[in-house]
Amino acid sequence: MRIAITINTSWNIYNFRMGLIRTLIEQGNEVIAIAPLDEYSHKLKEEGCEYVPITMDNTGSNPFKDYNLLRQLKKVYQGLKPDIVLHYTVKPNIYGTLAASSLNIPVINNVSGLGTVFLSKSVASFAAKKLYKKAFSKAELVFFQNSDDRKAFLAEINLPHLNTDLLPGSGINLTDFQASPIPNQKNKTFLMISRVIIDKGILEYIEAAKQVHAKYPDVTFQLLGKLDTGHARGIPKETISEAVDNGFLEYLGEVEDVRPFIKSSHCVVLPSYREGTPRTLLEAAALGKPIVTTDVPGCREVVEDGENGYLCKVKSPTDLSNKMMDIYETPEDKLQEMGRKSRALVERKFDEQIVINQYLKHLSKIMNQIPNE
Repeated sequence: MRIAITINTSWNIYNFRMGLIRTLIEQGNEVIAIAPLDEYSHKLKEEGCEYVPITMDNTGSNPFKDYNLLRQLKKVYQGLKPDIVLHYTVKPNIYGTLAASSLNIPVINNVSGLGTVFLSKSVASFAAKKLYKKAFSKAELVFFQNSDDRKAFLAEINLPHLNTDLLPGSGINLTDFQASPIPNQKNKTFLMISRVIIDKGILEYIEAAKQVHAKYPDVTFQLLGKLDTGHARGIPKETISEAVDNGFLEYLGEVEDVRPFIKSSHCVVLPSYREGTPRTLLEAAALGKPIVTTDVPGCREVVEDGENGYLCKVKSPTDLSNKMMDIYETPEDKLQEMGRKSRALVERKFDEQIVINQYLKHLSKIMNQIPNE
């Protein structure tokens, strides 16, 4: 079987989908990775994928560029003739599905989070929902990463016959992310890993860090992630620099491997406004860290409040700072126990093999329903 996987970056495929891809290849399938060229593209070929570069404007909503993406994907699919296409991220989900359906190629889409389209009431958001409806009406299956997202999507986009299922995010490779003890030191470190945009709760984290630091000056607050000043809701570089200059935030920039930073932290924080299933929290939990995150869809699935971390109110720096102070004041043995509970939760609910098995089940079912030519 020829299986195409289309995503907005090669980095995304390599970091989040390789478990599935390796399994598909081991089972004798041909896997075609379709994504913009970046430093991870050659790694996909080294893993045994056929790689096809495309161009994609990941942040804009220019209709001419998006139409070009639709034409580009249609041409690629027409040439490759895949048996089925797996789409991830917004533009491949929409334009890839429209392209594939015009060629009678079945698709499975993955909605990793509802994001800005469902958080805003703009004209662009309205148009995007119309496109979602047109595209998803032609999909064989759509995966959502939590039941809240599925319910909210179907409440706003009327597709009563849409075939859906749930996945625990992208899953986590429990071998690559093995639990480690929480550092034995009084000066605690809080770590946030995220794109530096408003919807991730960056501003709330900065304000909460300022509040906690005023009471406990020995606490370290770190932010790791890509500045995205070109994004419509990106945080200006000056905002981060000001917090760094004031001495209560360390900005770590981008790194290829987050594990050393998570391991050296005492708690991982994500005050996001909404998620699918946040990968950073899965990684933190797998590595045995307590978590502080918002009580919103996606985030709350990774925390049992008071057991392996704390849930805080969305868009509330004060509640976030209170929860981080609770972590600061927690005795070491209790903190270690919270970390062990994080690991147990991931093993129970978010093992990558669960995701792989779901894809294999549905791939087999869909392909068996397609009559032979």
